[in-house]
Amino acid sequence: MSIFQKLKNKFEAETIKEKTETAYIYAPMEGEIIPLEEIQDGVFSAGMLGKGCGLKPSDGNVYAPFDGEIIVVAPTNHAIALKSNEGIELLIHVGIDTVKMNGRGFKPLVKPGDKVKCGQSILTFSISDIEAAGYITTTAIIVSNSEEYSNVSILKKGVTTKSVEMIQIS
Repeated sequence: MSIFQKLKNKFEAETIKEKTETAYIYAPMEGEIIPLEEIQDGVFSAGMLGKGCGLKPSDGNVYAPFDGEIIVVAPTNHAIALKSNEGIELLIHVGIDTVKMNGRGFKPLVKPGDKVKCGQSILTFSISDIEAAGYITTTAIIVSNSEEYSNVSILKKGVTTKSVEMIQIS
């Protein structure tokens, strides 16, 4: 590798780092933000999939938490993975054990590869269908590549509205 390529790679790496130093994740739904440890699912509450928080939704709308791209929509439509323009990977998993609903009550408004803008509607779901099926509506908001950052800080607890700064990545 030439010295110019090494310098170019170093410059690109520093540029990426600068972009992520003040990156934010905005609330993807309205409801009550709770600590990760209070999510009633051991995989999420133990941080096995990454750092983040829970959100008890007050309505059935999910919005893009930043500008980026849809990476995955679960076949059962209950979860969406996104990647921000700054490289933050985020999982929004609606409800606990809702995979067992086989898509009933969930309607994705995006597909993998779609570019999204912060605040754009990306998924709707039925709180009453989730509850009638006997599941909890608490949604896990997980930074799935949190090990790549020195800090993932939850900025807000309690009641929130959509598109409010919720998590800071540094």
